Amino acid sequence: MTDESWAGWYRDRNGSDAVVLTTDGQQLRIRIRGVDFAGESFDDLAPVSGTPPESGMFALADGALTDCVLEWDLPLPVFVDGELRQATLSCLLSLRRADPDLYLTLHLDGAAYESARAESDFAAALTAIQRILPDGIRLQTCVACAFSDYFPAPGRALSGGLACFRGAKDAYREAEGEDAVLDLWDRRTEFVQEVWSCQEFEARPARGAGTGHRGAFPVEPRESVALEALGPLEPA
Repeated sequence: MTDESWAGWYRDRNGSDAVVLTTDGQQLRIRIRGVDFAGESFDDLAPVSGTPPESGMFALADGALTDCVLEWDLPLPVFVDGELRQATLSCLLSLRRADPDLYLTLHLDGAAYESARAESDFAAALTAIQRILPDGIRLQTCVACAFSDYFPAPGRALSGGLACFRGAKDAYREAEGEDAVLDLWDRRTEFVQEVWSCQEFEARPARGAGTGHRGAFPVEPRESVALEALGPLEPA
């Protein structure tokens, strides 16, 4: 994998700093005020040296950054009527000691498609965006890929922890349900970030075999989402 770098901003009670986030699809890296941090998830960014920075320089919880805001843009591949295009994904992440708040906006052809203001993780936020995209537009990232899945257990990390099964494509194409993914788990190729993408991407099927443990992407059909957006119906 080739590293990608994304320009952005870091803000906390001590001020605001321009930063560059770098990822190889698995591990995230960022330098803030001369201190290097790394982690597999955005809420797991810890000092690379293993030595905590000087007191008061950063807020840490269990050794990882907290009580801060990260904001950055990244290029995101999308299919538009079968043509591969590059959109821009704007990310706003508030890391808090309790629960992080994530807000994503996809910019494409002058239009903006937004997730909810306080999504709990990248999978949920990207799913929310895919649901509102016009017909014919599909995200081409690992979270939307036919060969990715999460470990069959409650909860998931803010980002990362998404297993790639591109080394066992034929077997995963037949996988449906928790037990099938558990049987394949040791055949995963690696873990990847939800916003990562590679040349072996294939769109995830809508239902049935090949949807593994986590199901289709997006999870709910567009029709039910449209009805929810209308709100409760008034009695006649």
